[in-house]
Amino acid sequence: MGKCRVSNNSEPLKIMWNGVWGSNPALVQLLGLCPLLAVTSTVVNALGLGMATLCVLVGSNAAVSLIRNWVQPAIRLPAFVMIIASLVTSVELLMQAYTYDLYLVLGIFIPLIVTNCAILGRAEAYASKNPFFMSILDGFMMGVGFLLVLLVLGAVRELIGQGTLFTDMHLLFGEEAKSWRWEVVPDYPPFLFAILPPGAFVVMGLLIALKNVIDSSLKAKQASNAAPSGSKRVRVTGPVT
Repeated sequence: MGKCRVSNNSEPLKIMWNGVWGSNPALVQLLGLCPLLAVTSTVVNALGLGMATLCVLVGSNAAVSLIRNWVQPAIRLPAFVMIIASLVTSVELLMQAYTYDLYLVLGIFIPLIVTNCAILGRAEAYASKNPFFMSILDGFMMGVGFLLVLLVLGAVRELIGQGTLFTDMHLLFGEEAKSWRWEVVPDYPPFLFAILPPGAFVVMGLLIALKNVIDSSLKAKQASNAAPSGSKRVRVTGPVT
């Protein structure tokens, strides 16, 4: 009888931490940067692409985990790519049916989710070696981490570039979402640099630098807490020379 791999209680917490912060696919692994930098000029674009990527990540991890014991090593990667491509096609068709205008805005970057290294990487590194539910959790948290970076990047670029937030949210949530637009800075002159891809590079670099600063401060704090405090009294016997 084969042994069943059972994860300990800390494994889900570790997966959640790694997905959102410790191994964030955008800030740490630096995967999927092409669509991340290209379409995050507004919050709605970032949210649309992030949700599509999240759905594909969860679905691909689930499918790969289910077939992991029946796929031969020689055809493992082609099989994973076929699964991801099928899921991306499904998401693309759903966006065409329900959010067609947003689909047109995102354009080629929806089909390009197939080539997102973050998705194939999680399928190969985690889902192909772990149980079904843990693989779903891993895909979900990695997708959430990627989505959060997209949202922050989109919000910063929209705010600096246009002085607004939540512009064109009706592309994703319907006509009632037109009123969600928030003009943070009235009569703001557009700052084209922030809207174009070079602005995305600058903002992304600042986000990575901020994460590194936070990580360094946390490590320094942990090291100071672990260091022994005070001095110990040493008993010395015999003559001291």
